Amino acid sequence: MTPDEATAVATIQRWLEGFNARDAAVQVDTFNFPHVRLAGGKFRTIEDGDAMRTQNATGTERLRAEGWGYTTLESITPVQSGPGKVHVAVHYARRRSDGTVYTEFDSLWIVTEQDGHWGVQFRSSYLENQ
Repeated sequence: MTPDEATAVATIQRWLEGFNARDAAVQVDTFNFPHVRLAGGKFRTIEDGDAMRTQNATGTERLRAEGWGYTTLESITPVQSGPGKVHVAVHYARRRSDGTVYTEFDSLWIVTEQDGHWGVQFRSSYLENQ
């Protein structure tokens, strides 16, 4: 694994820690903006950290309504990389608080370096309920 690939993987792992803690500050710090997500056939752009914080609050309500306890990273594999950009294939499982899996999905995440900061710039997800 190249140093950039290791940084991209660590960035995603740190994002997941923030996601599970519902810590918007960590999630914002692990993204580069504008951030784009493709899920359910629709592109959504998150322009800045303030928009991410708002989305985080809405997402927390939705996650709790579906019985979410936490998310685990089942696999993470850098699949392409070059200077300042790494494509990472990930497989996530959403779990209830007792650890049972209620959904799994694949995603492709693109982690970029902007002005010395590594962050997730783009996500393409096969998660169905988005």
